[in-house]
Amino acid sequence: MSRGRLILLALLGLYLATGAYHLYKPLPDGLDVVTPYRSATEVEFLVDATWTDTGGDRHTEHEIFDAALEMIDRAESLIVADFFLLNRFAGEVDGTHRPLSTELVDALAERHAERPEIAALLITDPFNTLYGGIEQPLFSRLEAHGIPVIETDLRALRDPNPLWSAAWRICCQWFGNSPRGGWLPNPVGDTAVTLRTYLALLNFKANHRKTLVTNGPDGWTGLVTSGNPHDASSRHDNVAVRFRGDAAIDLLHTERAVAAFSNDTRMAFPDPVEDNRTADSPVQVRILTESRIREAALEMIDSAVPGDRLDLWMFYLSHRAIVESLLAAQRRGVDLRVLLDPNVDAFGRQKRGIPNRQVALELDAAGVPVRWCNTAGEQCHAKMLLHRAPNGEATLLAGSANLTRRNLDNFNLETNVQVLADTGTPVIADAAGVFDARWNNEQDRVHSLPYADYADESRLRYWRYRLMEATGLSSF
Repeated sequence: MSRGRLILLALLGLYLATGAYHLYKPLPDGLDVVTPYRSATEVEFLVDATWTDTGGDRHTEHEIFDAALEMIDRAESLIVADFFLLNRFAGEVDGTHRPLSTELVDALAERHAERPEIAALLITDPFNTLYGGIEQPLFSRLEAHGIPVIETDLRALRDPNPLWSAAWRICCQWFGNSPRGGWLPNPVGDTAVTLRTYLALLNFKANHRKTLVTNGPDGWTGLVTSGNPHDASSRHDNVAVRFRGDAAIDLLHTERAVAAFSNDTRMAFPDPVEDNRTADSPVQVRILTESRIREAALEMIDSAVPGDRLDLWMFYLSHRAIVESLLAAQRRGVDLRVLLDPNVDAFGRQKRGIPNRQVALELDAAGVPVRWCNTAGEQCHAKMLLHRAPNGEATLLAGSANLTRRNLDNFNLETNVQVLADTGTPVIADAAGVFDARWNNEQDRVHSLPYADYADESRLRYWRYRLMEATGLSSF
């Protein structure tokens, strides 16, 4: 065998071995966890919403980041925030966006200036600096006020797109990046970026979490949300659950793990909670990350029986196990409703409807009621599953995770919260009421549209979705 052929075979072996290892390698300690249920107080369901009235005018309401800013303003000893997007990118598409990124950074800087003894930390995704390809002035402001910013080390995570990532790990990860500019157009702004930015972007993975924990006069408070403090996301529909109690300490420790493997940052976190204390609590909360979210969603769907109601409100729905579970629930006679984003808009750019329209084709053919969010430039970015039984028991699952392979199979970092309570409890009643209002277009608001408005029967696009989901060659 020639020397050149031996070299090619060695390179092929290295490529295949690298791809396989980083597809299945062990996760860093502290990831992929489910905590015990904890007694919780002041559990709230919060919503950001944009809708069209019957006259055709658009309106936006915010609850989530108003609550987050309040938490920061009342913090007394510790603030830990972890947000996927915290930037101004694409924030001036139509001039109607709220400057959420600046508001959050200003709140953190001002509270730390007022109370320097407060330990504060921001964890985020390297997309906000385009993987080291630009300077991020928002982060510089925090660091100038003594607040560390940790960009998650995504190399420690598994690779959802091994066909590309195996080559990137062999050839390109060693070169880092430069914020001094490059020669390629910026995908989300004006400053030119390097080729290395695009090569990193094609790995298609992220720290996709959206969490906030503070310790204030009322004790530990946690917020788990689908929303980003990102200016161009300020008109998106999003949901959140805010709660007080020991579950907030559990949430802190899931973030401590990310800080530890990203740059070994260590803070004075409270000790983990040992006592469960849920026996006589009317509302119980637990934290789930990564694939434990998939397991909880499947358990909720698979446990539903005839007479139960399942309501799903989701930005991306594509995970095959979840889709099959929903179809099985429909066959069992579960009262099922699915509200999806039509996947038509992405920060001023048009999309082709993949994957939601292809999954909706399957659901509709099986008799599952499907409606589309009535978007007009913004995204229906909520992630929520609600299970209610006739005996009054209810379970709510909400947070950062889309129901996709990338979000649920230990590739992205994700955080959801699961709530157990009776249907009459405010957090459950509010979640149910919000979903009903969107499904039925109540209060003279046109929140949703019938399935036929975005139906797509293309078999080519359907199998394109299946290939993208299976291989990781996708951004969902």
